[in-house]
Amino acid sequence: MSHKGNRLINIIAGTQVDIAPSKVTVKGPLGQLVVDYPANLIKVEKVGNDIKVSRVNDEKQTKMYHGTVNANISNAIVGVNSGYKKELKIVGVGYKAAVTNGKLVLQMGFSHPVEFVIPEGLKVACPAPTQIDISGFNKIVVGEFAANVRAVRPPEPYKGKGIMYTNEHIIRKVGKTAEATATSGKK
Repeated sequence: MSHKGNRLINIIAGTQVDIAPSKVTVKGPLGQLVVDYPANLIKVEKVGNDIKVSRVNDEKQTKMYHGTVNANISNAIVGVNSGYKKELKIVGVGYKAAVTNGKLVLQMGFSHPVEFVIPEGLKVACPAPTQIDISGFNKIVVGEFAANVRAVRPPEPYKGKGIMYTNEHIIRKVGKTAEATATSGKK
């Protein structure tokens, strides 16, 4: 039994939800999102001020869609009302970021700057050269853009240099020289 799929989704005040066969349209103060779902496997209906997602049968594929559709609709409602935000920090000498002409430009120690075109509906800001704030109403687009930026120079475990999420903890490794000095005194 899917616990995520069975929860009722509360419609936040100021949000308009239109349910059609195989898609749910959510409109709010920040924008509009459409959530697609397989109408032959999943049934979506309004119950008062809530949305109920149920499945047609108990087959494995249907059970997989049940919780996913419920979570996607819930994410859309939260996104068009309050939005989502990812914060990245840059660690390393000479590494920096800036937003210019609708592009995020990264100087990450390569022979060239790395540029990302900022997608429609995203707000990207660099309050400091070593900090990137990404916000928007679509959770998927915000997360994907943040992951692509992080992939330019993921944090390495020895010195901790690279691009990382602000709440990310990097497990540091001991280098060869530190290991050699620690074991050489134990003769």
